[in-house]
Amino acid sequence: MAARRAGLGASLAAARARSLTFGRHRPPRAPCRGAAMEPAPRWLAGLRFDNRALRELPVEVPPPGPEGAPSAPRPVPGACFSRVRPAPLRQPRLVALSGPALALLGLGAPPAAREAEAEAEAEAALFFSGNALLPGAEPAAHCYCGHQFGQFAGQLGDGAAMYLGEVCTAAGERWELQLKGAGPTPFSRQADGRKVLRSSIREFLCSEAMFHLGIPTTRAGACVTSESTVVRDVFYDGNPKYEQCTVVLRIASTFIRFGSFEIFKSTDEHTGRAGPSVGRNDIRVQLLDYVISSFYPEIQAAHAGDRVQRNAAFFREVTRRTARMVAEWQCVGFCHGVLNTDNMSIVGLTLDYGPFGFLDRYDPDHVCNASDGAGRYAYSKQPEVCKWNLQKLAEALQPELPLELGEAVLAEEFDAEFRRHYLQKMRRKLGLVGEPQEEDAGLAAQLLETMHLTGADFTNTFYSLSSFPVEPESPDLEEFLAVLTAQCASLEELRLAFRPQMDPRQLSMMLMLAQSNPQLFALMGTRANITRELERVEQQARLEQLGPAELQSRNKEHWASWLQRYRARLDKDMEGVGDTAAWQAERVRVMRANNPKYVLRNYIAQNAIEAAEGGDFSEVRRVLKLLETPYDSEAAASAEPEGVGAAGRRRSYSSKPPLWAAELCVT
Repeated sequence: MAARRAGLGASLAAARARSLTFGRHRPPRAPCRGAAMEPAPRWLAGLRFDNRALRELPVEVPPPGPEGAPSAPRPVPGACFSRVRPAPLRQPRLVALSGPALALLGLGAPPAAREAEAEAEAEAALFFSGNALLPGAEPAAHCYCGHQFGQFAGQLGDGAAMYLGEVCTAAGERWELQLKGAGPTPFSRQADGRKVLRSSIREFLCSEAMFHLGIPTTRAGACVTSESTVVRDVFYDGNPKYEQCTVVLRIASTFIRFGSFEIFKSTDEHTGRAGPSVGRNDIRVQLLDYVISSFYPEIQAAHAGDRVQRNAAFFREVTRRTARMVAEWQCVGFCHGVLNTDNMSIVGLTLDYGPFGFLDRYDPDHVCNASDGAGRYAYSKQPEVCKWNLQKLAEALQPELPLELGEAVLAEEFDAEFRRHYLQKMRRKLGLVGEPQEEDAGLAAQLLETMHLTGADFTNTFYSLSSFPVEPESPDLEEFLAVLTAQCASLEELRLAFRPQMDPRQLSMMLMLAQSNPQLFALMGTRANITRELERVEQQARLEQLGPAELQSRNKEHWASWLQRYRARLDKDMEGVGDTAAWQAERVRVMRANNPKYVLRNYIAQNAIEAAEGGDFSEVRRVLKLLETPYDSEAAASAEPEGVGAAGRRRSYSSKPPLWAAELCVT
């Protein structure tokens, strides 16, 4: 077996030497559609690349430098891509593979025989770390700009990601492969182009979790770690530590984003920054033509003779897809965390999983990114932020799309499409399978308000509703109320959630400044923070006067009131139904198909990360398996943890989060 592995390593090293070549363009390969894949001598060798983006968009060839030297940070004018080289890692090893994601590429599971499986995993570790390139891969970094936290930041680009190329499948599909964390690029600025194990595991797991929840997303095919390390100050508190370099293989139709069109932006009046390709409308035209013909061919065909109408139809469809995507987020309690324009997909996919989070205790003002002090990207603000980002895209498409036309499309489409899709999804989550009623939006809003008042767990509350006894005098109603109130926040949880964030002396000084020098106080931009802090202090004082029995009684009253309204609405749904048993079965089926039992809660990801940092990848693989069937509790049961870990931190994946989870800080 050792000899066979050595032989494989030598042949893969030779493949790497052959494939690490860089020119302006490789000869075009045969088109995807209708072509058969050649038999593969090894697991990955059958992947066939046809890198259309690099043929149809301008590519910068890096300036001459020492062989093997990393890409130097620099402006990249007049180009959409720059050729780069992955930086090798020491002893790459596979953390996990996603079979469903790799199946997109026509890859079956690695061979089941132990030796063959080990060879396939070694091959995956070599190629998906960037230590070797598959024949036909042409690594490049994409140039884009972006508005970050509302301010134009100028050139950003793929600072820690590399386009490998586009794989064509026997079915005629085309998938872009990308390595995230493979080393520096011209867009790395002062960074090293690396990602670490904790952030890579989170991205890998959440990409796949979102797909299986039915939400448009980029995919993750592999996670590969190594013995190479980088220094990271995890909490920005002056306590850096060494962490393992890790790479995620990402898969999507394209990773082009809103910010891709902002490279042409002239000097911003607020930040003084400009895009690297100001004045290059010829490239904007190229990019638009490429995106529409490649990813919106039906729009290209319908408006071949009128570019303005074509571009308007394109922007309309991007607007609709974005509205539907964020409606899906809101309905599953997903918080993105960094909704900058450079993190918004041009084809309506959830893109770039950084400080994301799923709601535990329902709080519309929840901020999952500890770096977002002003709460710009709070859960409840996500729809409005996505609309704001679309406005910036409309501005970036000028003059190819007149701004007044783009703004008219945005005003006409976004809110209407968001409300329509959100309410349609909420009706399914509530099991309203009959004719829609005007009261449905109010019923859903009152449910969320009840969840807010009681601190109810978002995922578990919706999942529990499918067990609501529909008979008015059912003896199970009290038991059901007990199930719901068990999902409400305890006094201990609430006191932890609303603990003050400022030292009392600091708060007192800020309040004095607000009185004595309101102009200076306003310039400091802390009014919202002070307001939130005062609310926390007030809430803490109320909680100190509250006992557990009184809290439970209040929660029960809130839920009994909403359930009375819910029952009345279900009664309307049953009117005229001949077979109530069939209606009830359909209601439960629809609810179970739209209310997941499992989401990637922060504490679940953290348990997997801690195990992986200790060299045990089984928890990552177990969680990945569970997230493939979030709506199917029976199929997922085999992946549930057994017993309690050494630190007492392992529990059912569908549990409310433990108290220690409130201490997790994601930035």
